Amino acid sequence: MSASPKLLKPFSAIIFDMDGTLLDTEMVFREILWSVSTDLGFEMTDLVHHSIVGSSHETTNRILVEAYGVSFPYTLFDEKCRTLMKARMAEAVPVKTGVFEILAEIKARRIPVAVATSSRSQHAFGHLGHAGILEDFQAVVTRDDVTNPKPHPEPYLKAAKLLGVAPEHCIAVEDSHTGVRAAHAAGLQTIMVPDIVAPSDEISALCAAVMNSLHDLRHAAFSAS
Repeated sequence: MSASPKLLKPFSAIIFDMDGTLLDTEMVFREILWSVSTDLGFEMTDLVHHSIVGSSHETTNRILVEAYGVSFPYTLFDEKCRTLMKARMAEAVPVKTGVFEILAEIKARRIPVAVATSSRSQHAFGHLGHAGILEDFQAVVTRDDVTNPKPHPEPYLKAAKLLGVAPEHCIAVEDSHTGVRAAHAAGLQTIMVPDIVAPSDEISALCAAVMNSLHDLRHAAFSAS
């Protein structure tokens, strides 16, 4: 599933998704999702969970109401999930394998780098800061910064604009189907590093490459330069 350096076109900037790509938070959220759903009397499934990975607050609300009916107490569900997630992240914010190494390489090469996430600003800045990597990014685009969240291209277009780099000269790094669709629609060279959800044939076709880890991306992006 990893790529060789020749698969990547030249690039001038990199834009990362956050949860599941930089931060190893999706499995933590999965546990919380099951726990809160059970407490509220609903049965969470892998199918429903996978459909909301990488989605915005609004899209998650819509999917859960479609799955469980209009009686689903989304506001209460969201509040409980946020409270539990905040408590878990106060202990430690885990990062994905290869994060520190690829960010160090990017910094050494003075490559512009940003985050484009569907998470709210407070969540994004808090978690990136607690993980010790916030200062590595020249820009962070959150749900609060755009009108249209992923899978709309706006988050990636805004991040590229803030970096001062044309979208076609940026690499996007994503773990979710929603994120891949957003990055591809924005015209970025899209790399998927799957976390919880594997790529479908459709999603793979939208990617320049699907890789096993950020270590693979670092080698593909920089070993030939």
